[in-house]
Amino acid sequence: MAGGGEPAAGGAPTSPYAALVVTASNRASAGVYPDRGGPLVAQGLRELGFAVDGPQVVPDGDPVEAALRAGVTAGYDVIVTTGGTGVSPTDRTPEATRRVLDREIPGIAEAIRAEGRDKVPTAALSRGLAGTAAGTLVVNLPGSTGGVRDGLAVLGRLLVHAVDQMRGGDHVPGPGPHPRTGPAVPGEPHRTGGPAAPGAPAVSADPAVSADRSVPGDRARPGSPN
Repeated sequence: MAGGGEPAAGGAPTSPYAALVVTASNRASAGVYPDRGGPLVAQGLRELGFAVDGPQVVPDGDPVEAALRAGVTAGYDVIVTTGGTGVSPTDRTPEATRRVLDREIPGIAEAIRAEGRDKVPTAALSRGLAGTAAGTLVVNLPGSTGGVRDGLAVLGRLLVHAVDQMRGGDHVPGPGPHPRTGPAVPGEPHRTGGPAAPGAPAVSADPAVSADRSVPGDRARPGSPN
């Protein structure tokens, strides 16, 4: 298990946040060329504080659906896919994802497309989705390395807050910084506005950060365009 220490009974790593990366690519899964997008996604999620499993490299279509369902059952907070979001006949990741989702979150997918559209007009062709399945947030990213970087830029601004909300965290009360509502994450500087963990230095909260990474009653997750 990547970055999560000892795994819990269900398979996903025990960590404040657990993520799974799935690469959808017929050719990469067949060994025709190496997976380049998946490792970038995994690195970006680790930098956001997630324990990451994968990338799992699978053919597009039904195998993507199977990987998503397995990840939801394992209890990951987030599953990020890369690849299979374009308009070619073999790009079927959005269809596979839609079959798994309980609710779509169109704003995330729209923000990812908008992030790259000014630089690469063909970013508008990505059909990637985002939404929730049980307690897991699922996000489709394009397969290109540029598309992955654009997607990670968007996720860096909202992913932790989205996970905290799905775990039952309070909405931010206003435009100001969101105070801590639970103990500080070990090794993380404490934001002003709530009780600090013993020995944790107090720092001013960044107004751009819309939510804290610690939630009262936080539970360990069970288990872990082309």
